[in-house]
Amino acid sequence: MAWLLLLIAGATEIVFAISLRYNEGFTKLLPSLVSAATGGLSLYLLMLAIKTLPIGTAYAVWTGIGAVGTAIFGLILFKESCDWFRLLSIGLIIIGIIGLKLTDNP
Repeated sequence: MAWLLLLIAGATEIVFAISLRYNEGFTKLLPSLVSAATGGLSLYLLMLAIKTLPIGTAYAVWTGIGAVGTAIFGLILFKESCDWFRLLSIGLIIIGIIGLKLTDNP
């Protein structure tokens, strides 16, 4: 259950990060509300997950999911650079997340 909460926390972290791009310095109401809600929800779910998962693992996986998801959506939504080194770097983060999951022992 903790891993599911952590995955959802990571997904809401992606929505939070993307919404920051649209809220224009918290001057647009709806994107600002989305930022506040998803940021708070993401932290809350992380807090629930770390009740049973090691904090180092959970935090690293949470930030990794957020980083990878945000980078991928940046490629798609904002036409950010899609060079091989960026894709390799995203892949290495994914490998790190998988490695942390495989070494978790709760």
